[in-house]
Amino acid sequence: MTTPAKLYGKDLSVYDDVDVDTLLDKLTPEEINILAKEVDPDDSFLPPSQRTSYDCDKEPTGPLNRKQLIEHINKEAIETPDIPEIQPYVAGVVRGKKWTPPPPPQKDIDAQEKIQIDLGDEYEHALTNASQEEIIDLAAILGFHSMMNQDQYHASLLNKGQPVGLGWDGITKAAKQKIFPMDPPNSTDVEDSIRRVQNDDPKYIDLNWNNIKNISDEKFNSLFDGLEQNTHLETLSLSNTGLTDRGVDKLAQALENNSHVRVVNVESNNLTPLGVVRLIKSLLKQTSVEEFRATNQRTQILGNKIEMEITQLIEKNPTILRLGLHLEYNDARHRIATHLQRNIDTKRQKIKAKYQIHLAAKGKAKIVRTE
Repeated sequence: MTTPAKLYGKDLSVYDDVDVDTLLDKLTPEEINILAKEVDPDDSFLPPSQRTSYDCDKEPTGPLNRKQLIEHINKEAIETPDIPEIQPYVAGVVRGKKWTPPPPPQKDIDAQEKIQIDLGDEYEHALTNASQEEIIDLAAILGFHSMMNQDQYHASLLNKGQPVGLGWDGITKAAKQKIFPMDPPNSTDVEDSIRRVQNDDPKYIDLNWNNIKNISDEKFNSLFDGLEQNTHLETLSLSNTGLTDRGVDKLAQALENNSHVRVVNVESNNLTPLGVVRLIKSLLKQTSVEEFRATNQRTQILGNKIEMEITQLIEKNPTILRLGLHLEYNDARHRIATHLQRNIDTKRQKIKAKYQIHLAAKGKAKIVRTE
């Protein structure tokens, strides 16, 4: 049972019939002023000026000028002299009492003296004559990470030899950053790629428009119209191209009619969750796409309803093997991962069966030829 709430030792129900206006009429102006100061500073329904207990009785001298106020504060800070030191600073001289660590308890000293390990003459001789590098290697093998730095530990594990000049008190120096050249801009000719897709070029199997800016909706529509009848393109990469929901219907219609595309990448665009769902739903028509990527869109969080809808669509797809999509809920992630693994196992079994049939047919041909 829960304890009933009380106020000044009485149940709250006692104060139900109390008239607040009557109580306020009995208070003096000073008491009302004190009561008004006792407010919640986190109450967002009150303006900030009424949430503080500070009360200034002075009349304002003028409107607030933030620039002049900051300049005045800086001027006061510069003109105010520093507090003089009792003892002036002298390089190399300790001012005041120097701190010395207290001695350890006598129990700890006695315990350390009593600890003796008999390793045998062979191990005692080996450890006595071992060099510092060998001791560091031994500590790394035994996992004593706190006795060495990272350079010494990795050098011991990789058997590279200890770095020169680093002992037990060695300090790892920061490695210089490797400066890699920036990737060159995408040099794909947009007009030429549209023409080759529309002409169903048999040598054009990979279209890469990644990171190409300022692609108009007309060019997207021309590409998707040509993709609808194309029979050779296998990879469609449209990452970071500014694709929006205006082109989603055209792309979805193309994927519903194209049975040769294997990889679709529309990452880092401006698609809404409904647009992503529309594209995933279009994959169910031909069931030829094995990899679909659509992370890093304008809306980072899809929501539970959208994620459950995507999960149901993926579970109906028998050919999807890889899905690049950020999911927030564990249930959706687990169900999709389980289904993708099932599709991968099914494809492996089909490949294995085809390989065995091929070997069997090849062996039968040899037997017939021998006869």
